Amino acid sequence: MYNLDEKDIIKTLKIDARALGIPSGAAEVFIQKSVKAALNSLQKKSIITDLDVKKAVTKELKKYHADLAYVFENRDKIV
Repeated sequence: MYNLDEKDIIKTLKIDARALGIPSGAAEVFIQKSVKAALNSLQKKSIITDLDVKKAVTKELKKYHADLAYVFENRDKIV
């Protein structure tokens, strides 16, 4: 589902942000901050799962935009 490639995660979040109507400049800033913080927090773990990535990014996104965090967290569940 998700890999640890920062570019792929950022691309997915930008698509979701655009769908929610979040201004691209603001989205760019807090997406970058959220993904970097999430991936940095995961560097300490020896084994990282897709769920770990999803939870870490969601946790960081909630600080900036709760709706985007919700969409990312439930990305495969929303029809």
